[in-house]
Order: sequence, then C-alpha cells, then structure tokens
Amino acid sequence: MTTKELINKIGEKTGMTKTQVEQLMTATTKVITSALQNDHTVQLQNFGTLEPKERRSRQVTNPKTGAKSVTRAKRIVSFRANNKLKAIVK
Repeated sequence: MTTKELINKIGEKTGMTKTQVEQLMTATTKVITSALQNDHTVQLQNFGTLEPKERRSRQVTNPKTGAKSVTRAKRIVSFRANNKLKAIVK
C-alpha cells in the first residue's frame, strides 16, 4: 500500500479531507522519528513496538572473493508486531 492509498483509506474511514490526513500523518511520522532519535521506544497499541537498537560491528566475508572485512557499528530501528497484529495476519 502506498502513502497515497493509505491517505485515501484513512480519509474514507474518518471523513477527514486528504489534506487533514496528510498533515496528521506528517505530524505522526515526525513525533515517532523524534522519539526514536532520542532513544525512546514507541509502543502502538494493537500494532507493535518500534525500538532503537545498537548493532555492533562484526566481521563478514565476501562470498564471491573470500575477502574479510569489518562492518561498522550502527543504530537501527527494530519492529516487534503485537500479538493481536500477528493473529490478524496469520
């Protein structure tokens, strides 16, 4: 589903205009992004949990050449689906 399709569906279900839904989605995205940047976990009830995590550096091997290299440590966002979401998708 694309962003435009999502905006249309939310507008249909709520009666909001496309502009209002787009503003709501933009604000929601900014709030979630800001929370993750500040190392906060975001729990969305009946959906799942977004959590910033640190991925440590590790040694990897290029399967084609056999050359070994080290990846850099980096921050990632982990998503864990809620049990209700898992049951619906099953």
